[in-house]
Amino acid sequence: MFDEVNLFPLFLSLRVALTATLFAFIIGVPIAYYLNRSKSRSADIIDTFITLPIVLPPTVLGYYLLVLLGRQSSIGAFLEDNFNITIVFTPTGAVIAALVVSIPFLIKSAKSAFAWIDPALLQAARVLGRSEFNIFITIMLPLAWRGILAGVTLAFARALGDFGATLMVAGSIPNETMTMPIAIYDALLAGNQELANILVIIMTAVSVSVLYIINRLEKRMTRGRE
Repeated sequence: MFDEVNLFPLFLSLRVALTATLFAFIIGVPIAYYLNRSKSRSADIIDTFITLPIVLPPTVLGYYLLVLLGRQSSIGAFLEDNFNITIVFTPTGAVIAALVVSIPFLIKSAKSAFAWIDPALLQAARVLGRSEFNIFITIMLPLAWRGILAGVTLAFARALGDFGATLMVAGSIPNETMTMPIAIYDALLAGNQELANILVIIMTAVSVSVLYIINRLEKRMTRGRE
């Protein structure tokens, strides 16, 4: 039975989750900072659309991405004609799907962390002549890092376990776009209960191990600052 186990979906899932989390951090933290500072109506609208992936079913998100980035869409046709880049049914599509479903968790957590920073501290820095960028790098990020790290953890866990959006955008191509959740689904669909059980155990063990390591690193960093 173990001869049937293919670990490619596991490695692809980890690669997709890590890449999506990295982009979620790069994109999400500045957005969280903007949403925390801005009181405008446009910020409320952006916040609503960013929260939407938490509420919508993953298959609906995947459908939207398929329509937006498919080869028949304006964006998909432009990328393919000018840069020979295809999004759907590729690992890149899996990363984009995982990014869309996971980034709201990071943004929400980071925004809450920024909101807890004492405004008087920021105002004092401005009076001393510091720029907003300097305040963001030297004051806000160090004070909000716990909330941001919690958001990174949630985003990674969500990206690692995504099924619906990834299946819609990347498909289920063996040794190319088949992630671990999709491999488990395919094993069940084929009536191979034993293989599905093994994959579920592997996925659970890896997920628990990764989250445990992240939590230990967070506690070690916390002790280092105390």
